[in-house]
Amino acid sequence: MTEDSAAPRPLSMGELIRRQRELAALPMRQLATMVGISNPYLSQIERGLRAPSEQVLEAIATNLRTTAEELYAAAGSDSADEDALRSGVPDAIRDDPDLSARQKQALTDVYEAFREASIDRRGNRRQSGRKPPG
Repeated sequence: MTEDSAAPRPLSMGELIRRQRELAALPMRQLATMVGISNPYLSQIERGLRAPSEQVLEAIATNLRTTAEELYAAAGSDSADEDALRSGVPDAIRDDPDLSARQKQALTDVYEAFREASIDRRGNRRQSGRKPPG
């Protein structure tokens, strides 16, 4: 198989946001203002230097007239859950030499509880057809 016939790589979340913004003919400064974030922060997101929080991604999606779930799917991720698994938080907790085993377990439990609540909230929005807060 030659490189020309290889499947194109999926766009990163930042590249996808940039393309959607350009398709909507929105200047970066205008989208940043609409979302309530700084222009440099949006630039970092689009260049893949920073990952947007769930709240910021939902606001970006709303202002681009889409959903965070659609952005995740278009970026080649089936859900936000996959990104959370790649976040490295559980590994960082486990590998921290300054935490006791009990502290590590407590932090991991809290982290998982927050993740589950976020996943449930996204699922409820999807099922009810509600738009994320913008």
